[in-house]
Amino acid sequence: MPPDTAVEERVTLSRTAEGRPVPPARVRARGRARLEDPVVGWSASIGVAVLAFFLRVWHLGTPHEFEFDETYYAKDAWSLAHFGYVREYVGNANEKILDGTTTGVWKDSPSMIVHPEVGKWLIALGEKTFGMDPFGWRIAAAVVGSLMVLVMCRLARRLTGSTALGCVAGLLLTFDGLQLVLSRLALLDIFVAFFMLCGVTCVVNDRYWYRARMARVAPDPVTGRGWGPVRGLLFRPWLLVGGVCWGLALGSKWEAAYALAAFGLLAWLWSAGARRSFGVRWPVLKSALVDGIPAFVHLVLVALVVYVATWTGWLIHAQEYETHLSATQYTHYNGGKDWPTRNEPDASGFGEVTQSLRSLWHYQRDVYMFHTHFLNDSTHTYASKPSGWLLLNRPVGVAADVDIKPGTQGCDAPAGSDCLRQVLLLGTPVLWWGGLLALLYAAAMWVGARDWRFGLTIVGTLTTWLPWLMYDDRPIFLFYAVVTLPFLVLAVTLAMGKLIGTSPVPTARRTAGVVVAGSFFVLVMVNFAWFWPIWTDQLLTHSEWLDRIWFQRWI
Repeated sequence: MPPDTAVEERVTLSRTAEGRPVPPARVRARGRARLEDPVVGWSASIGVAVLAFFLRVWHLGTPHEFEFDETYYAKDAWSLAHFGYVREYVGNANEKILDGTTTGVWKDSPSMIVHPEVGKWLIALGEKTFGMDPFGWRIAAAVVGSLMVLVMCRLARRLTGSTALGCVAGLLLTFDGLQLVLSRLALLDIFVAFFMLCGVTCVVNDRYWYRARMARVAPDPVTGRGWGPVRGLLFRPWLLVGGVCWGLALGSKWEAAYALAAFGLLAWLWSAGARRSFGVRWPVLKSALVDGIPAFVHLVLVALVVYVATWTGWLIHAQEYETHLSATQYTHYNGGKDWPTRNEPDASGFGEVTQSLRSLWHYQRDVYMFHTHFLNDSTHTYASKPSGWLLLNRPVGVAADVDIKPGTQGCDAPAGSDCLRQVLLLGTPVLWWGGLLALLYAAAMWVGARDWRFGLTIVGTLTTWLPWLMYDDRPIFLFYAVVTLPFLVLAVTLAMGKLIGTSPVPTARRTAGVVVAGSFFVLVMVNFAWFWPIWTDQLLTHSEWLDRIWFQRWI
């Protein structure tokens, strides 16, 4: 048998459920995935995102106060927008700002910020547009949280080939309380979650692009010791866009680094799998050279460049930091010395750029010391162990107005009781607990059925959740798990797709699958509606509030 025929036989041994042979990989990859009408797909996805935006922007300016860490990021954002770098502020800054005063609030010295600046620049955009008030500093999160729903719709549609399932994934994300509340707060976590999801989507799109491109540049099976196409696959546009997204994610919070490493490896391994399906021998080793290096450049190096670029405001004002923050407790930790640039004469031209970059490097080291050492053994009322995050072990109360007496502020509680308002960072329990079961199913499908889509959900979950176990001796919070939420939603959506099946022919199995999947979706919606008041600062009697606090540890 000729070599080409042998390869053709080897790659067409699989058969469909109807008994028809599965086409070779190079044939399947020639065209784009057979998705439904793109106009319908985009219209439906945008419709879901608009619904999400309405829920997130509704009464966005209430409560009229700094909620939780908004007290840092809202003021940092205003400082960035007006001075180009973050400055310290006076002791009664919050009261002045809430009263409408923004003059005489900031000092001249820079502030030691411990998170990158991308999220704060986006918050600043809202403040510049709508003013320095709660609506102004929250609107950017509402927009980004809604765009995150749109990206989820498109990613799930790409993975499943179904517009309906894509919309289901977007609606599940829309109806999660953790994502909702973070989309209504000026915190950084919704921004890192959004950019990470964009980065993951780019890596997934690259997988489809790579195989289609390989089929076009190498229409014949690879035989002998061939490597397959190389030159035509060196530039990978989706990975380049992904590198920008990952850089912006890192520029919001460093936690994106773990997922970047994992999905960078997946991009290489998926490329190796494509080469193997096209007949390349020793594909993993060969792909490490011809695919792994370009993937590293597109993702990691581009992300690094973007990350450094997000510190442009800091770099322009590096002298301020060298003067005021180059000799702190973080710098001197474990025998460290002042920044070498502190006493150096100011350089000019390219020398000034390198001098500022060296200062930024030392500043990054100080921030790392803060996160890894200076918070150890500290305590916080709402701190929680990451081992219980997926079970929603300890939500975070970001705002509360308690002891509202009957007859005041609309309180109609019975005599001897009272009313209250609360904003609680808590996921939708039905979605998270059902998602845990879906992740177990995803693990089985990844190992047993070798379905790469389920593997994506497992890798994403592990790399956004498990690293926090290394830092459970310092105060960390449940809402950090919002970066894990998209993978949990994808696991649920893929499981629903398996329950329903792909055949449009009505059968008892399909009917049962639709009933189970539909029932779960309805339960998530009902659960979302039930918890809505404690996510949006609604007035409740004490009894109504207790009906929603299911566990003592939620108080």
